[in-house]
Amino acid sequence: MPSSSFPCLLFGSLLLFISHSIAQTSFRPKALVLPVSKDPSSLQYLTQLNQRTPLVPVKLTLDLGGQFLWVDCDQGYVSSTYKPARCRSAQCSLAKAKASSCGQCISARKPGCNNNTCYLYPDNTVTRTATSGELAQDVVSIQSTDGSNPGRGVSVPKFLFDCGATFILEGLASGVKGMAGLGRTRISLPSKFSAAFSFYRKFAICLSSSTRANGVVFFGDGPYVLLPNMDVSKSLIYTPLILNHVSTASVYSLGDSSAEYFIGVKSIKINEKRVPLNSSLLSINREGFGGTKISTVNPYTVMETTIYNAVINAFVKELANVPRVASVAPFGACFSSKNIGSTRVGPAVPQIDFVLQSQTVYWRIFGTNSMVQVRDYVLCLGFVDGGSNPRTSIVIGGQSSAV
Repeated sequence: MPSSSFPCLLFGSLLLFISHSIAQTSFRPKALVLPVSKDPSSLQYLTQLNQRTPLVPVKLTLDLGGQFLWVDCDQGYVSSTYKPARCRSAQCSLAKAKASSCGQCISARKPGCNNNTCYLYPDNTVTRTATSGELAQDVVSIQSTDGSNPGRGVSVPKFLFDCGATFILEGLASGVKGMAGLGRTRISLPSKFSAAFSFYRKFAICLSSSTRANGVVFFGDGPYVLLPNMDVSKSLIYTPLILNHVSTASVYSLGDSSAEYFIGVKSIKINEKRVPLNSSLLSINREGFGGTKISTVNPYTVMETTIYNAVINAFVKELANVPRVASVAPFGACFSSKNIGSTRVGPAVPQIDFVLQSQTVYWRIFGTNSMVQVRDYVLCLGFVDGGSNPRTSIVIGGQSSAV
């Protein structure tokens, strides 16, 4: 989990299950690696998998809380190893998928629509649109790693994924063909890779705040070595993950909270001064509202209105010597950067701490991750007002999570 000194995210195993996928190689990697880039137009984090036979590179939007891998099967999906999941099969049971006769495609069987298959609901969590899609399996290839250097490519011949429709790609970055879900389900990427290669269901994400530098996802155990030859697994501070139980009865519905990653924020400090706010909003209530989750599809951190106002007021107070300028949507607090110095961790602004299970465990956000340059000489605090009744009180977005 987040470290106060190095903002990588490490997620441990919370699900144990038997896999129906077997790696197509005698080589058993201890870890796998995917590169991650930040798209300059959409600010989405992107990755790429090789899928199908013959292998095709598939560009995907990374979704930390996503339920599974889904790709567009409507246009250009050609593979000799594509196989739909038949009704009442082990694959359907594992995915908790529903049955479908897919009658409209009886005379034109194709990837995404076959008779007597089961289906899930691939959802675009950026635009919050969804449709039904056929559950299927196909070859997926990914690069292995020893934690320091990339190794040989390895394949999973029967990797479960879901077929999406072309229309739900709208709002995703240019060239993207689906979404790579890393969420807390039995068929997410971490679950399927760990099952296929028999390593712990653990993964780490390091995101770049810059569109000019890449990040990475490690699947499996450390080390997690980043430039300049730093094993960040040795400098992490851990915090328990919290499960939002309310949504578990409707698994794989749009925006299912049970697949997402929540952490227990107890308070917020700015320059080590506690921000006065309604702390009950930081907990998940009986209806599943409240709490704090981590997201890769939200570019900025979003807060419930009263929390947002309290944080903005405290931040402005601590930066009283810097002139404010007109707000630039969607941000509410913007400043003249002519009066803000620079440090090795970005603009010289107040540090923000999300205090976790104790006062000594916190997620510290420095200026490089809290401030957004919106135009020449204008920096804005990269927090957004999420309204008075959001489902989640705080969503920590990509800018705050980035390295």
